[in-house]
Formats: sequence, C-alpha cells, structure tokens
Amino acid sequence: MTNGSACIPAGHGGRPRVVVVGAGFGGLEAARKLARSPVDVTVIDRRNYHLFQPLLYQVATAALSPADIAQPIRAVLRDQRNATVLLDEVIGVDVAARRVETRFGPDQSYDYLILATGSQYAYFGHDDWPRLAPGLKSIDDATLIRRRVLFAFEEAENVTDPEIRRRLLTFVLVGAGPTGVEMAGALVELAHATLSRDFRHINPHTAHILLVEAGPRVLSGFPERLAASARRSLERMGVEVLVDTPIEAIDRDGVVARGKRIEAANVIWCAGVEASPVARWLAVPADKGGRVRVAPDLSVPGHAEIFVIGDAAFLTGPMGEPLPGLAPVAKQQGKYVGEVVSRLVRREPPPPPFRYRDQGALATIGRHSAIADLGWVKLTGPVAWVLWGIVHIFFLIGFRSRMAVFLNWIWAWLTYGRGARLITGDTTALGLAVKPAARAMPENPDPGARVRPTRIAAQAMSPDRHA
Repeated sequence: MTNGSACIPAGHGGRPRVVVVGAGFGGLEAARKLARSPVDVTVIDRRNYHLFQPLLYQVATAALSPADIAQPIRAVLRDQRNATVLLDEVIGVDVAARRVETRFGPDQSYDYLILATGSQYAYFGHDDWPRLAPGLKSIDDATLIRRRVLFAFEEAENVTDPEIRRRLLTFVLVGAGPTGVEMAGALVELAHATLSRDFRHINPHTAHILLVEAGPRVLSGFPERLAASARRSLERMGVEVLVDTPIEAIDRDGVVARGKRIEAANVIWCAGVEASPVARWLAVPADKGGRVRVAPDLSVPGHAEIFVIGDAAFLTGPMGEPLPGLAPVAKQQGKYVGEVVSRLVRREPPPPPFRYRDQGALATIGRHSAIADLGWVKLTGPVAWVLWGIVHIFFLIGFRSRMAVFLNWIWAWLTYGRGARLITGDTTALGLAVKPAARAMPENPDPGARVRPTRIAAQAMSPDRHA
C-alpha cells in the first residue's frame, strides 16, 4: 500500500469484488451491466461526476453550462444496490496482490479489475505547451478556455493598438479532428452571431479563427467526400484551414506553423491523445500511444481477471484496423466486459470475442451544417445536423441533462444567444499579456484619483480525468 491505510479486502460478504477504475462511458456501462450479478462493484474516479465529453466544446464556447453535461456518479448508480462509489485517484495496481493503490483512501483489493481510465492529450514531448495551449478533456479545461476566449474580446475592447487587438482576436486551433472542427465552427458562431452587437469599439466579425492540421486533410477518420464538405463549410463560415502544417513552436504570443509566425492570444489544443498510465501500472506491452494490447475478450494477456477498455485499450477490428477512441467503442466494450465478468462469476460459458458494431460517426460544423457517416449512407447539411443533435441528446445520461441541453439549443437556435457567457475565476491570471500602456484608458472623473490598469500574467492548467 502507498497510503498507510488498511486495504479493503476482496470477496466482501463472500461475493466476488469487481473494481472499476474510471466512470466514463466504458466504466459506467460495465458497472451497470453488473447490476444483477452476484458481485460487489466498486467504482473509483478522481471526479464525482460522469462527463459527456462530446459536448465539452459547447461549454468552452458558452453554449452550455458544465452542469448540463455532467451527472454525479452517485446519482447515476443510486439505485444499484451492489455498487459503491469512491472519490479517489488511482496511482497504481499491485497485480500480484490483486490490489488497486489509491492516493487518499484505503487501497482496494479485487477479484476482477476493469480499467477504463481514458486518455489525455499528447504534446509530443513539449512539457511547456499544455499551459500555453490547453486541451479539452475536462470541465476545468472547458471553463478555462471559455474564460480565455471571452476575456480576449473584453481585452480587445479596451485597447487601441490595432496589432494587439488583432492578436487578441486571433484563435488558433491545433488539430482538425472532430473536436477541432466543431470548436472552430462554434467559435465562429460565438463571434459572428452571439457577440456581434455586444461591443462598441470592436467588431467581433473580425475575429480570425485558424484550424491548423499536420495531416493532409481535416477529419481524417471520415470519408474524404464528407471531410471535403466539412472543410468547405468551415471556409464559407470564415475559418482559415491550414493542412500539412505542423506546429513547431508555441509561446504566449502565438505559434510557429511550418516556419510561419502566427500571432494569437489564444491557442487551443485539439490534436493527438495518449492513454493514461495503465500499461505502466500493469507492466505490460503497449502501443506507441500507450494503449494496452488486450486479448479478444478485452482481458490483459496473462491476467484473465484484469480488463482494459475504452481509450486505454488497443484492439483491432475485423480488417486489422485499430478501434477508434470513441464513446460508442467504450460503451460497447464496457457492456461486453460486464457480461464476461458476470458469466465468469456464474461459471457460465464465455461470450464470443468482442466485436465492435460501428453505428456511424457524426460531426457538426455549425448551424444547419454537419456530416454523418452511417456506413451505407452519407449525409451532409441540415439533415445531418438534426441527426447529430438527436443522437447526442439520446446518449446524455439523465432526463434533466437532456432537457437542459435541448432547451438551451432551442433558445440558441431561435435567438442566437448563449446563456453561459460568464467570465469566472481569476482573470488576472490569463495569459493575454496586454501592456497597460496599450490600453484605451477611461476618462477619469476625478483628476486627483489614480486609474489602476489590469495586470495580466500567465496561467498553467491542463488536468485530465478518468474517462
């Protein structure tokens, strides 16, 4: 043990004990699948809520509030009598002793272990980039980005220097996967519609959004025709799309992309990810992204009692292609592993090897604009946009969240308004670096009084969570 506390034994009450690490899509699905099994389930997560990550970008762009897309884990599992929830951080696994090591509470012994710890953004060895270009993996990330984005417009309103104003209203998104594309479209709508009449000294329409991709095209996981349609939609909205353009440097004032300097006060990281440290905990082989290579039943080779699912697992499909790190994959794997454990406990024959049922992929670009790859049919435009909304509302957990998101979307569609445009937290720590001398100082009604300029420094924040 690492914390000096007693270890909670396995087999509590004479029943097998299943420990699930991570309450994301896969972890929750596994725990709920075991609701009627003769086991005791312990779910451990460093957060007390389940987060619907596909809509995080809407929190970052003030379309939704954090509570709209998050549900307390205890509320989700309240009626599951065999489930216990622990708020703690897992820091390791003692495979020989069958024990999960936690940072704060007692270590947890297990008979079966399900690791659903998700992924985190990879900055390719650049340790200083996370504080300069926050990613979008948690509520903390989303609210930080929202604060920076909204504050950039406020700062631009306060300056007269056109170069500083141009830098403040330039937003660079690194990575043109679904998150980058959806974030770019949402930023355009925020600037061109929501904020268009809110300011007196700036025109939010002049905001410059750049989507920078190191690969040859946007949305590489989609068919080329759909990806090309998405790019055209973005460019019609005013987004500048740069492909074959790797980021070479990031600092407080912008980026260097393929040798070109781009001045920008806000850089948002939407690029590659890497798995959580599960492979290191288990001392087992991993792929280059840190994902554990699992058996066809999603168990760890040599450890039939340990299962890895979701973004932390590496498994190939029938054509030899790696399964993508998507919520549907994690949900199907969680349900499958729950069934495997249930059958093991009951001494029943195991199910067939896991096979992912691809139900399609969707991405939204903006109002009335989206793409949908359903395998046998490809959709673009308003039909795909409506389908995207229906699917996301369906997969949200909880009636309250579904209603909150639906009503917010209806209001935004009718009015172009975004009710979550709140700048919260410490704005003096935002890294926009505007010199007081460059500000348009307000007229001072009292010549003897002193006007205090705002001080702005840098902030470092890039947490991750179990997914």
